[in-house]
Amino acid sequence: MNAKNQTFEASLKELERIVRGLEEGDLSLEESLKLFEDGVKLSRECQERLNQAERRIEVLLKDGDDNPTLQAIQPEDLREEREPKIKRRIIFEDKDDESPF
Repeated sequence: MNAKNQTFEASLKELERIVRGLEEGDLSLEESLKLFEDGVKLSRECQERLNQAERRIEVLLKDGDDNPTLQAIQPEDLREEREPKIKRRIIFEDKDDESPF
């Protein structure tokens, strides 16, 4: 199933399954790379869903009497592209590994 058709929770479970598979280390290099690619795509899709939820929450404003009100938002407002606030880099450190890489 395409991750965009899954619920956020289902996508997150799939991402957790991918991480477990990669952590086990029983896969070939090609299988690991494919899982890693799938995981990156899922992670980005989950992050975008979280960003959309955040933008929806930001729509909550206070009216003149300091009462929270909900303003209607347009679908195109949810698709606004944003750069991630934090860019992460994965560093693999294995002190027992004698390879030059």
